[in-house]
Amino acid sequence: MDLRIFTEPQQGATYDTLLTVAKATEELGFDAFFRSDHYLRMGSVDGLPGPTDAWITLAGLARETKRIRLGTLMTAGTFRLPGVLAIQVAQVDQMSGGRVELGLGTGWFEEEHKAYGIPFPKEKFARLEEQLEIVTGLWSTDLGKTYDFHGTYYDLTDSPALPKPAQEKIPVLVGGHGATRTPRLAAKYADEFNIPFASIEDSERQFGRVRAAAQQAGRSGDDLVYSNALVVCVGRDDQEVARRAAAIGREPDELKLNGLAGSPGEVVDKIGRYAEIGASRIYLQILDLDDLDHLELISSQVQSQLS
Repeated sequence: MDLRIFTEPQQGATYDTLLTVAKATEELGFDAFFRSDHYLRMGSVDGLPGPTDAWITLAGLARETKRIRLGTLMTAGTFRLPGVLAIQVAQVDQMSGGRVELGLGTGWFEEEHKAYGIPFPKEKFARLEEQLEIVTGLWSTDLGKTYDFHGTYYDLTDSPALPKPAQEKIPVLVGGHGATRTPRLAAKYADEFNIPFASIEDSERQFGRVRAAAQQAGRSGDDLVYSNALVVCVGRDDQEVARRAAAIGREPDELKLNGLAGSPGEVVDKIGRYAEIGASRIYLQILDLDDLDHLELISSQVQSQLS
């Protein structure tokens, strides 16, 4: 089971804070550092000092880390034109020496679009499909050849399809809870399918849909990595769990029900139940980015038991 650290910087984090967490992620033996792609806080937090851009952040981290994978859960398709996104991600992949992964989704938070003047189209899912086709098509076009795409929402003519990533193929993540279209897109474009904040039962059901869609698309269901994103709150005892839950405005019982919370043993046991239904990777949503002792505890007493 791979454990990855997943952050939500729109809730309030500077680049320096993210760099500190990313370096701890690397030093403590976690597999990857991922971040959300949002420009507006959610809930009652103040969000200070304000948002940071996902791909600018990852570009910086690409030069200041050496081993961990870097990526997004999920880049909002509404924020960037697909041709520009393909350039950005390929460049960050080069800067990292081939350690980037792209999670790409529709974008859903209408308020952040209003706040920063970003168009929020109604037909987001159909746009996402064209975006996935374009981004992967640009990267896979042979050197010296050009790429054309003429769709409903995007039109590319004689693109040189440059630059190329450092990796032969950048892993693409598709995710979500949708019962029909999401599995179909994952089957067609994804290397990994991620379901966020879902129960074991809902995850098993959705993984099954993606496997079936992959088979219908002529792929083996085992071609994809299956992963979950879950909030994490671990403590050596009940008091430490309660303290960490309070720091993120949550209740221990709710976190145990909907995430990975409790003692290291409890968390290891629940991760094992996700593994039983096919998950091989967990993105641990860390909401208190100043609590580096939390990361150390997870590394020493949770991750160590899984490896």
